[in-house]
Amino acid sequence: MTGNIVYNDEEMNTSVEHSRVSDEIELRRKIGDFYLSRQLVQAIVETGGIHTKSNETMIAIGFLDIARYTFLSQFLSPLENQRVLNGLYSAFNWVIGKYGGYLNKIEGDSLMFHYGGPIDPNIQEFDEIDSLKYIARELFYTCVELQKVSSLFNTTDKNFLEEISDRSTVEAIITAYEILGELRKGYASASFNALFQIRVRVGASLGNVLVGNFGPDGAKQWDVIGMPVIDAKRMESSAPIGGLRITSDYFHVLDENGITKEYHNRIRREAEATNGVYKDIKFEELFRKTSILLKDKNDAKLDTYSVQVNPSLPESITNQCELLLKRGSTGADDIMSFMKYYRGNHFVIDQLEALFDMKNVQIRKTSIYKLMVPRKYKQLLEECNNDDNKANEIINQRLSLFDLLMILGKLQDSVKRKEVIEIGGERALDEFDNWMGETQKVVQRRYSVNKDINVQANYFYNVVFPLFFSNLKASILERQRLDELEILGNMDSR
Repeated sequence: MTGNIVYNDEEMNTSVEHSRVSDEIELRRKIGDFYLSRQLVQAIVETGGIHTKSNETMIAIGFLDIARYTFLSQFLSPLENQRVLNGLYSAFNWVIGKYGGYLNKIEGDSLMFHYGGPIDPNIQEFDEIDSLKYIARELFYTCVELQKVSSLFNTTDKNFLEEISDRSTVEAIITAYEILGELRKGYASASFNALFQIRVRVGASLGNVLVGNFGPDGAKQWDVIGMPVIDAKRMESSAPIGGLRITSDYFHVLDENGITKEYHNRIRREAEATNGVYKDIKFEELFRKTSILLKDKNDAKLDTYSVQVNPSLPESITNQCELLLKRGSTGADDIMSFMKYYRGNHFVIDQLEALFDMKNVQIRKTSIYKLMVPRKYKQLLEECNNDDNKANEIINQRLSLFDLLMILGKLQDSVKRKEVIEIGGERALDEFDNWMGETQKVVQRRYSVNKDINVQANYFYNVVFPLFFSNLKASILERQRLDELEILGNMDSR
C-alpha cells in the first residue's frame, strides 16, 4: 500500500520565510562587516555604547596624500589602479592601527586619520596631560612610519610584511607589489623609474574639535570638525613631497614632552647606519620653522614646522635625479620641481650639486647671481677691475648652489614682507560729489605709495624666480644635448 504525502502549505511557507529572513540578516551582517570600519565598531563596543551626543575634545589629526598619483595611474588599467591603491591604503591602515589611530576617511588618493576622542580606548584612563602627550606622540610616529612604508613600495620590500598578522592586508600589499614590479621592469621601465617614485605628503595638527555623528538618519558618519582639521589639511597640502609639515602648536607640544629631541637622536642613528648625510643633521634643520601663506585668508601667515622623516631622503632624491638627467625636458622639469621643494634643505641641494659636477652639468652661477642681485654683481666686477673671468671665478668659489637658493629665498621674503599700505578710512557721506572727490584722492595716494611694492613683487615672481630655474634647466638640457651628439659621433665613427 502506497502512503500519501501530505504537504502543509502553511508550515512550508513559514520555513521559506524563515530562510529568507535568515539570509537577509546574514547579508546585512556581511554588508556591515564589509563597509563599516571594524576599528570603529570595536571601539564603540569597548567604550560600552554609541555616543549619540557630539562633544568638544582634544584630537590629533593627520592627512596623507600620494604625490603625483595621476602620473602613476596613466600606466595602469582601472583594475590595476584599484589594486595598487588598495595595497597602499592597506599598508597605511596597518600603520595607523599599529599606533592606535582611527582611519577616518579615504578620498581618492588621500586619507584622514586621528587619535583621541571618546571612541579611543587607549586614552580612557588618562588624565588630560597624559592624553595630550599620548596622542601627540602616536600621531607623530605614525606620520614618520607612513612615509617609510610608502617608500618600501618603490623597492617592493617584503620584510615588513612579517609584522602584519591580517592576511587580507598582506595579500593586498603583495598584489600591489606585483603590479608595480612589472612596471619597473617592463617596456616603460626607463620612464617609470626616472619619473615616478611613490612618495607622500603628510600634514598634522592637534586641538579641540567637535566629535560626533554627522549626517541624516541612515547615513550618519562618525567624524570630527573644527579648525585643527582644516589646519591639518593645510599642512598636508603645503608639505614637501616625502616630508611632513605640522602646526606650530603641535610642534611645541612635541617639544615640551621631549619627543622632538628623541626623534632627532633617532633619525641621526638611522642615517649613520647607512652612512647617509642626515647623520649630521642639526635640530633646526630637522624641524625647520617656516611660514605659509593662506590663500583663503588673504595671504595671512601661519607658522609651521617642516619635518624631515626619511633618513635617506637626500640619497633617494639624488638617485632619482640621476635617472631624470637622461629623460629630456620632462626629466629636467622634474629635477626643477625637486629643487623648488627642497631649496631650503642644504643636504638635498648639496647632493644634487655634487651630482651635477659628476655628470658635467655646467651651472652658470654668475648668470644667476647677476640676475638676482645686479648691483652687487656690478660692485664685484668693479673690485675685479672689470675682469669678467676673475669675477666669475670668485662667484664659483664662494657660492654653492644652496647659497644661490638662499639669496633667492631672501629676495622672496623681502617682497612678501612689503605688504600693501592702507591710506585713510572710509568717511561718512555728506554730499555725493564731495565724498567721491575725497575718495578718489585717497585711492590715488594709495596707488602712488603701493605701486613700487607691486612692481617689485611682480618682477620677482614673473622674471627673477622663473629665470633662476630656467637657467638651471638650460644647463641640464645642454648636457643632454652634448651627450646625444657624443653618441651620434661614436655611431658615425663606426
